[in-house]
Amino acid sequence: MSKTGTTRMTVKPGEAPPRGETDWARVNAMTDEEVLAAALSDPDAQPLDPEALEKMRRISPVKALRQRLGMTQAEFAKAFGLPISTLRDWEQRRSTPDAPARALLRAIEREPETMRRLLSQAA
Repeated sequence: MSKTGTTRMTVKPGEAPPRGETDWARVNAMTDEEVLAAALSDPDAQPLDPEALEKMRRISPVKALRQRLGMTQAEFAKAFGLPISTLRDWEQRRSTPDAPARALLRAIEREPETMRRLLSQAA
């Protein structure tokens, strides 16, 4: 357990999360009002106010794409012909992809295996 009282769990891409003892039939039978009341009764799961939400950092879409594909930065950069320093800058929001890079990233997102194959043939 961490200092914040939160347990961190790592699940690799493609792996199913661990199954708990949740009675999903009971959960699915609950009304929206019952779900909300149950959630609000949990002191560890209180909703965030707009100010707290505003302070939260969102993950970079480039990093989210790379993680969805289950690739390290080095693997992603090599597979798609990108300088790793550029990829790191995008993920850490030090810079943003320009229009051609956004088009490449969109193509990778839609057809990752096709793009990997096409870009490996070009090298």
